[in-house]
Amino acid sequence: MEMITQKLMFYFPKCECEKPIIYHLVKDHGLIVNVFRAKVTPEEEGYLVLDVTGTPEQIQSGIDFVKTFRVTVNYSGKGVTWEEQRCTHCGYCVPYCPTEALRLDNPATRRVIFDESKCIECLACIRVCPFGACASVF
Repeated sequence: MEMITQKLMFYFPKCECEKPIIYHLVKDHGLIVNVFRAKVTPEEEGYLVLDVTGTPEQIQSGIDFVKTFRVTVNYSGKGVTWEEQRCTHCGYCVPYCPTEALRLDNPATRRVIFDESKCIECLACIRVCPFGACASVF
């Protein structure tokens, strides 16, 4: 059986945060789970960015299980977006990006460029962007 890894993001509404969903993905669906980022508390909504490894059938079974809990599944696995229309190209975010996913195209034009493939979702850009061009999906 071919094992694959898929990056996912789960959004949990307030009422679903106390359930042992990740436990059941491992125990009942045979998935290997690696959580990259999480914010889930019983008092509020939450999210998880994670890799799941298993056969395509195991992964689909696990996703189907998660959806029974009113959990939204983001298949892109990306929790950070950059909206070029909102960006004023001030460049304030550039020195905060550790992977150069956000960078200036050249010194003459000073246009900010976002390379999604380099983004590690550290959220530094979200914290510093004064115009909300960098945003979290959830």
